Amino acid sequence: MEGKSRRPIPRQWIVRVVGSCLALGLIFWLLPTGEIWAAIRKVPLGLWMGVLAVFLMGHLVVAIKWWLLALRGSGVPFSLALRAHFAGLAANLCLPGIAGGDMVRAGLLMKASNDKPRLAVGSLADRLIDSLVLFLLACGGAMFLTGSGGGIAGPLLKTGLFLAAGSFLVVIGLAFADKLPLEGLAGKVVSAAAHFGRRPGALLLCFGLSVLVQAVFIVLNAVLARSVGLDVGLAVWFFAWPLAKLLALVPISISGLGVREAGLAALMAPFDASPAVVVAVGLLWQSVLFASGLIGALALMLSERKARPNPGRDGALELAKR
Repeated sequence: MEGKSRRPIPRQWIVRVVGSCLALGLIFWLLPTGEIWAAIRKVPLGLWMGVLAVFLMGHLVVAIKWWLLALRGSGVPFSLALRAHFAGLAANLCLPGIAGGDMVRAGLLMKASNDKPRLAVGSLADRLIDSLVLFLLACGGAMFLTGSGGGIAGPLLKTGLFLAAGSFLVVIGLAFADKLPLEGLAGKVVSAAAHFGRRPGALLLCFGLSVLVQAVFIVLNAVLARSVGLDVGLAVWFFAWPLAKLLALVPISISGLGVREAGLAALMAPFDASPAVVVAVGLLWQSVLFASGLIGALALMLSERKARPNPGRDGALELAKR
């Protein structure tokens, strides 16, 4: 009897693992490794745990935003959505790409939702809103760095205004999307998208929640940097960190590992920020991401164990009723 043939490792996995290894290899080859580890050791454990706690609270807000966009009114309670969201955080530990967790959390609730097209469209809208917010935050940081005129602030501001106007037109277009003569799956998806056009207030609320969370995450990185002696000003972080996070979305690494740190060091180098210390802060933030993923996995296992029926206990209860 022949054994089952093993599935080949997906090419995207190989590309992203190699991408992260190359990026980290170049970082530790070009930069003084001792300086990186010395900076990491300067961070007190209490401060790191405080950053992790605020990060987890931030993801509670992120889960609320996702539920409002994709699941409200679909029969899925927020508690179940929160569980799926933290399962997505856990999936980021082993899936290539930052968006891997988005697919996992949506997949877990696909059967529970009675409005699957809205779940798909809402999850996509959630990612697009976050990306737009990151770009606009970078524009704001650039404005504070270069002043209101000249430099790169002008083009960036114009681009940001263009995107804001574009998003406004998208909202207007969504309001009339359900008038299109489409049937079947395409019609359901368009109808779900039109739902957002009829609720501009909900879109603005989710946009505001995204701005709040991403701004808090930027400040947390600045706090970590200051604890290791790197104080380049908050505007630099608002400019560089969102762009580095957007760079990490390029599918050439595992959850942006290595690419985010290299991009952040390059973006902050013109502001007299030591690349080694910047990489140290990036790795500290990466450790917060990994820790949150582990906590998400633990929370998922505990919730599944709690929800699993106990035949012995149920049988005892049944006997007691007789």
